[in-house]
Amino acid sequence: MPADGAPAAAPGRRRAGVRDLRAVAAAVALFVLAVVVGNAVNRTVYGTEGILRLGWPPLYASWLPHWGPGTPAALVIAALVVVYGPRAARRLPWRALVPAVWGGSMAWIWSLALVDGWQRGVAGRLTTSMEYLRSVADVHELPAFLGDFTHHIVADSPHNWPAHVAGHPPGALLTFVGLDRIGLGGGAWAAAWCITIGSSGAAAVLVTVRALSGERLARLAAPFLVLAPAAVWIGVSADGYFAGVSAWALALLALAATGTTRVPRLTALGGGLLLGLAWYLSYGLTVLVVLCAAVLLLARSARPLPYVAAGAMPWVVGFTALGFWWPEGYTTLVERYYQGAAKVRPYAYFVWANLAAQVVTVGLATVAGLGRAFPRVRPAVRRMRRAAPSGAGALSVLVGAALCMVLLADVSGMSKAETERIWLPFVLWLLPACALLPCRMHGRWLAGQAALALLVNHLLLTGW
Repeated sequence: MPADGAPAAAPGRRRAGVRDLRAVAAAVALFVLAVVVGNAVNRTVYGTEGILRLGWPPLYASWLPHWGPGTPAALVIAALVVVYGPRAARRLPWRALVPAVWGGSMAWIWSLALVDGWQRGVAGRLTTSMEYLRSVADVHELPAFLGDFTHHIVADSPHNWPAHVAGHPPGALLTFVGLDRIGLGGGAWAAAWCITIGSSGAAAVLVTVRALSGERLARLAAPFLVLAPAAVWIGVSADGYFAGVSAWALALLALAATGTTRVPRLTALGGGLLLGLAWYLSYGLTVLVVLCAAVLLLARSARPLPYVAAGAMPWVVGFTALGFWWPEGYTTLVERYYQGAAKVRPYAYFVWANLAAQVVTVGLATVAGLGRAFPRVRPAVRRMRRAAPSGAGALSVLVGAALCMVLLADVSGMSKAETERIWLPFVLWLLPACALLPCRMHGRWLAGQAALALLVNHLLLTGW
């Protein structure tokens, strides 16, 4: 046998490959089961969309094979990333790779959004009756708006807010009010804002992986961050914007905690500013504390915490002083939530079907990558007592923490359906698990990711 032991390694590679395929098969089976059971349950009629209030369970979508102006661009971008993405990720200087990942992700998201056409896929997405833009004209003086915001959350209140405005803290609506006030009003500008910020999340995750796990794994993850199936829902939804903001908050925290920046205190302060903003964009982003804790544990440093707290504090003080009390807003939202579809949507179905829906959000490559990450988590956690884990161990802990956020959101019962959109800030952090897949297979896995996104976007008309 050769000294390098290559023949002995071959059976190990085959066994790992078989485990990858088993994980993929299990994920596909779970999704198919969610479709079959969902359609059976949906026959219990409640309104026009059944008791699940979904047209194509477990996704918020309807069956509508179609194509549009974004189709050729999406095919070209997918082909370029599959063929040249891994090589470019290895060879580009780091300073060029980060903006390249952002630009590639943005191009992918735009092309998929335009598959549905300009009006239906982009300009009209955030102007529907449930969306934020319907309420922009209702905001005049900031103190009066914030002081009265909670009084219009429940469904039977006078002039109650649309579903998405009521379902989030006022920071979400104020973002689009701000765009309108500087002359960037309307659905097209709102969509461009969400896609631009949302696509930057790929670059933020790349920066974080490099800080915690090393540059090699970050470069391996880069093409998968670009060609993520989650792009179908990032363009266009406000949750894509929330994902971008929260991703950069964590990236800045990782840079500050690991000391891979010349100004760690200022970086931590910036991370706190973004984290505070995130909490006033979406109530659900409070579970980001799980990933924040994982970042600090991986870096073995709590030094950024005072500066993070100082950065977040102005949001808390400002919103509270102007009349919006976050806990009151959340408890009132819970009442509104169960006045709508949640009162008929069965928890027993969505508690597992929500997870099935993520199969098409993260893609089968991520499923296989998670299968490779799980065995590494426990040894990496044990080593934390002696030294900071690095490489694959650190990456496994990071994606494991992201999965914990998903599970917490799932069992809360506050996300019955539509999680392919709502959980974007969480599932974005599962994608780096693809870096653990064998390099020789990256092209095939990337092709699978692209094919899944293209099929979903061309066969289904998604709600976001």
